[in-house]
Amino acid sequence: MAAAGALVFPPIPGLPFEPYRAHVYLPEELYASLDEGYETTPDARAYDWFQRTKADGDVFASMLRAIHDDAVSDAVDELLAGARVVGVMGGHAMARGTSAYAGAARLGRELARAGFTVATGGGPGAMEAANLGAYAAPFDDGMLEDALLLLAEVASFTPSIADWARSAFEVRGRWPGGGASVGIPTWFYGHEPPNAFAARIAKYFANATREDGLLARSNAGVVFLPGAAGTVQEVFDNATPNYYESRGEPTPMVLVDRAHWTEKLPAWPLLTSLAGGRTMESKIALVDRIEESPEALKRLGG
Repeated sequence: MAAAGALVFPPIPGLPFEPYRAHVYLPEELYASLDEGYETTPDARAYDWFQRTKADGDVFASMLRAIHDDAVSDAVDELLAGARVVGVMGGHAMARGTSAYAGAARLGRELARAGFTVATGGGPGAMEAANLGAYAAPFDDGMLEDALLLLAEVASFTPSIADWARSAFEVRGRWPGGGASVGIPTWFYGHEPPNAFAARIAKYFANATREDGLLARSNAGVVFLPGAAGTVQEVFDNATPNYYESRGEPTPMVLVDRAHWTEKLPAWPLLTSLAGGRTMESKIALVDRIEESPEALKRLGG
C-alpha cells in the first residue's frame, strides 16, 4: 500500500486511546475498569498520557492527538447529521441536589421531548444535568425526580470521581434504555470527568477544537446557564460567528438568570451592544428562569 502512495499509520502499542477511531466514545468505554478506581480507567490514563507528552513537547504525540481529534470530529459529524441540535452550556460546579441542577435536568428533558438533540460540554454540573434530562425523556416524570434524589447522595465529583461516576451508572442500571444526547468534553480540563448520561461522548485533546465544534454543531441554538470563565468564553465564541454571520444565519442564544448575566458577570449588556442593528439582534434573549428557555428558543426560531 505504501508503495502505491498510500499513507499508512502504524498501530501504536501502549497508548491508552485509539487515535484512528471511527466512532465517538461510549461512557462505558471511557469508564472501563471503574470498579478498580477511576485512575485505572481509559479516561484517566488518557489524561495522564496527555499531561506527560504535553510537558515533553513530543512532536509525535502532538501528531497522534491531532489525528485522534480529527477522527472524533468526523465521527460526531456522522452522528449528528440531520439532527436539530441545541447546546446547553453551564458551569461544572453546579452540584447535584440543588434546585439549579434539577432545573437544568428538566430543561434537557423538555428539549429532548421536543425533538431536539441535546449537546453539552460533557462534564459535571450543568452539563451532566442536561444530559441526565435527555436520558430521562422517554420515562414518566417521576423517574427524573427519583433519579435526582439518588444522585444527590453523591453531590459532586470531588473528592471521589469514582463514587460520582458509579452513582450515575447506578441510575442508568435502574432505568436502562434512556434517551440519547451528546457530550463533547476535553482532556484539556482533566479535573472535569465526563458524565455518564450522554449516550455518546466526543472527547478531544484540543479544547479550542472541542469548543468551536460544540457551538458550530448547535444549529438550533444554545442555552447558556449560569457559569464562570468557561461559560463566558462560550457566550462570545458563539456570538462572534453570529455577529459576522460566518456560519450563515445567526442561531438563537438564550442566557438564563438575569442577575447572573447583568450583575455578577455582565455579559448581557456587551452582547446586546454587539447585536444592536444586526441580524443577530433578533436571535438573543435573556430569561430569569430555566423553565422559560424552551419557549424563548421557539420564539427566536430554534
